[in-house]
Amino acid sequence: MLKRLLSLFTRSESTPADQPATTERANSPESESPRPPGRPRSRSRRRRGPRDDQSELALGDAPASHSASPARSKPPATPRAQTPPPAPRPERAGAVMAPPAAAPARTANATIGERPPHFVLIDTPAGLAPLYAALDRVDEVAMDTEADNMFHYRTRVCLLQFLVDGEVYLVDLVSPLPLEPLWERLAQKHLIMHGSDFDIRLLHDLCRFRPRSIFDTMLAAQLLNRPRVGLGALLEQHFGLQLDKSGQKANWSKRPITPKLLDYAALDVWHLPALRDLLTRELAALDRLDWLDQQCRRQIESGLTGFPRDEENSWRVGPADRLRGRGLSVLHAVWHWREKWAEELDTPPFKVCNNDLLVNIASATEQGDSAEAVLAQVFLGKRQDRLLPSLATAVRQGLERDPTTLPRRARTERIHLSQAEIERQDRIKAYRDAVAARIDLDPTLIAPRSTLVSLCRDPASLDEILLPWQADLLRDSPDLQASPATEPAS
Repeated sequence: MLKRLLSLFTRSESTPADQPATTERANSPESESPRPPGRPRSRSRRRRGPRDDQSELALGDAPASHSASPARSKPPATPRAQTPPPAPRPERAGAVMAPPAAAPARTANATIGERPPHFVLIDTPAGLAPLYAALDRVDEVAMDTEADNMFHYRTRVCLLQFLVDGEVYLVDLVSPLPLEPLWERLAQKHLIMHGSDFDIRLLHDLCRFRPRSIFDTMLAAQLLNRPRVGLGALLEQHFGLQLDKSGQKANWSKRPITPKLLDYAALDVWHLPALRDLLTRELAALDRLDWLDQQCRRQIESGLTGFPRDEENSWRVGPADRLRGRGLSVLHAVWHWREKWAEELDTPPFKVCNNDLLVNIASATEQGDSAEAVLAQVFLGKRQDRLLPSLATAVRQGLERDPTTLPRRARTERIHLSQAEIERQDRIKAYRDAVAARIDLDPTLIAPRSTLVSLCRDPASLDEILLPWQADLLRDSPDLQASPATEPAS
């Protein structure tokens, strides 16, 4: 699932507690420098979260026999002996319910093991009718997306996956389909998703889609302090499933979609309701369901800002801030050279050349190397002969440009803390860490470093910059009950 690759085109800071546009997937253990978010759906944690041994249930909903649209289907795999029957359809109308988990744990793989779930591939307008009819019967939908940002200059959604009323539907967005009725219906449903931040941003950019409400299984796993929160890791931990990962880096814009990738896409949503039910039970036992609701609401709001865009300063890659002379002008020139070729070739910029090459060229010219000496060390792979002449032109143009004429960063206010504020920040951090240890939770989920800085300067802002559950955990800190005005000046 390519939503794990957001870092290829966005490097905004990850601050899970107080930054509206921050992704929830990349929250990491406490560090003094927040880490930029990436796309992967897993991360490491310092402690395991609370576990209810009775909730580690086996998954009893064995997938039904596999089928797809005739033009792109794969022959059903031969069933193993004593294959469990297909999962029963939910009895309650208006929702997708997970079946009871009664069967022994099993291992399944989309390509080498048991049969993947039955699905319907929709790539013609006529094929949308069964999906619309199914959506009209339910209040809840499991959903995922696949995009092509590994293979094209501009990211686009290529496939939508839905589990609706016990049936998997795969919607091919590369085909010309009238999807306005789909977005209208989805906007009225409760969505089960995993790592929804990328999906929400992607769909908002595509058609201004806004979810009504979501249950994000990744956010739920974070609030349970799971050591790994990727979908594959959670399914393996709870259900004994080992999912094929080859689809994470696949070219989802290539047609026809291979049967192997269709199986992979179907499995991405097939187990979400059962996983949701299990995580819900554990969150309820810890009285954290309201915490998750708050997290999910904030996820929606931050996703509606779309992807960060800063064309004026996107060229400042690597240690650009350490460049002062002609190296800075060269970096500006070669970065735009790469963007021009990436757009012309319709490929991601990193496939033209990586950031390290741009930085090395800029650093060498900063140190006084000539254009000829620098270019003699450049190798651009199979496109060497095609791209090197224009790269040489860009390097020379950069050497000729006055770096003072380059676009400047907008000035940002530097935060200078007084000694009293520094001491208050340390005490708030110690209080936060003690609370996190007591409830077995990652401290940065309560308040990351940037939030601690804001709180030490203005303790009264507690309820403004934190979610209610986070603020409640810190409210009894003595340092958050006094105004900075009462502190002695340093």
